[in-house]
Amino acid sequence: MAQKPEEDDKVRLDKWLWAARFFKTRALAKAAIESGKVHWRGERCKPGKEPRIGDEFQIRAGFDERTVVVQALSTVRRGAPEAQALYAETAESIAKRENAAAMRKAGGLGISTEGRPTKKQRRQLHQFRDTGSDD
Repeated sequence: MAQKPEEDDKVRLDKWLWAARFFKTRALAKAAIESGKVHWRGERCKPGKEPRIGDEFQIRAGFDERTVVVQALSTVRRGAPEAQALYAETAESIAKRENAAAMRKAGGLGISTEGRPTKKQRRQLHQFRDTGSDD
């Protein structure tokens, strides 16, 4: 009898990201990879890439950017505790993410979402632009 290959030996990256619960659907994982939100060794990768244990990936989802190291492979999506066993997030990634979350919470990004500027604010913007261009 021929040996049956282990099904977890070869798994597509999009399927692994879905199984590790980074994305809700495999289609979302594939779209994120294709749009350049997943990097391996600093470069974009393809959905069909086969992750190996020890590989390090940078994954951007929303405001969060994580650097994770593959600990195990799986093609099956399970509960969150089992999914978290598939990867380990680096310490610097955790610190960076928590710092960014604290900045967002404190409003330290400098992005105002109050809508359109008032007439006074618009005048100040024009004045600032005019004085800044006279070098």
